[in-house]
Amino acid sequence: MPVHTSDSSHSGRGKGVGLGLALVSSLAFGGSGVAAKPLIEAGLDPLHVVWLRVAGAALVMLPLAVRHRGLLRRRPALLVGFGLLGVAGVQACYFAAISRLPVGVALLVEYLAPALVLGWVRFVQRRPVTRAAALGVVLAVGGLACVVEVWSGLGFDALGLLLALGAAGCQVGYFVLADQGSESGEEAPDPLGVIAYGLLVGAVVLTAVARPWTMDFSVLAGTAHMDGTPVPAAALLAWIVLVATVIAYVTGVVSVRRLSPQVAGVVACLEAVVATVLAWVLLGEHLSAPQVVGGAVVLAGAFIAQSSTPAKGSAQPVASGAPERELSARETIA
Repeated sequence: MPVHTSDSSHSGRGKGVGLGLALVSSLAFGGSGVAAKPLIEAGLDPLHVVWLRVAGAALVMLPLAVRHRGLLRRRPALLVGFGLLGVAGVQACYFAAISRLPVGVALLVEYLAPALVLGWVRFVQRRPVTRAAALGVVLAVGGLACVVEVWSGLGFDALGLLLALGAAGCQVGYFVLADQGSESGEEAPDPLGVIAYGLLVGAVVLTAVARPWTMDFSVLAGTAHMDGTPVPAAALLAWIVLVATVIAYVTGVVSVRRLSPQVAGVVACLEAVVATVLAWVLLGEHLSAPQVVGGAVVLAGAFIAQSSTPAKGSAQPVASGAPERELSARETIA
């Protein structure tokens, strides 16, 4: 079937914007650990840092929640699901997993999510995926094994493994729910409204889990140390809330709308690469040769997945990324 040049160019621009947003999201998410680690070393419990992150972001996004309050009536299940899975579930399961497994192992298991997304699309939704997207996932997961140096600590704990798989499953929920309503013929819910209510739901759930009333709030008034350099704790918290959460979630969800859940999921694997590089530069945690090679493999996998072509005989294979989905005026980020 002939392809109109204008449509092809329009679709290409859409995928380009989506890829750019996905990269920004990975960069923002990847910077969270570098900012959180000094706070944890200063005396805050990791779960309390997670609560501060989500609750602070929910407060920032509260005006948007009020503006899009109609979503509570139209899509309550989506909002609750996104909050439980995409916000609270990922954070809680991951932090619980690293208490029983080496961080590298837990991170690798969590980032099996792109492969699980492809499985969901292929076997549950029974929609075609391309070989290129599948190859991209394989490369990305293999590269992550090098980035986190999974061979350096293979401590096995059945409950820890289940928790890490739970984090991966919740991340699948994040990508799948972020794409809800973006199909042709269905009005997509405003992504900013979904994020705002998802953060509110996540904050409520994490409040019960983290018990913030037991936190030593005086740590936030002092300074933390980033590779020996004193940094105001409040500045680190502001980075975690505004950049690593608000900007990360907004760009991440919008990128899923312009790409597809599985393609955005593979690009999101770059978060591990970003986190490792930032830890090297800002915390003095040096990269080994296998980690450098692994980062290059992850980049290659992400590129192959996002540039994959439609599967033969498929009208609209999800793994190729659908044509750009136009956001309505209400859904455009100012």
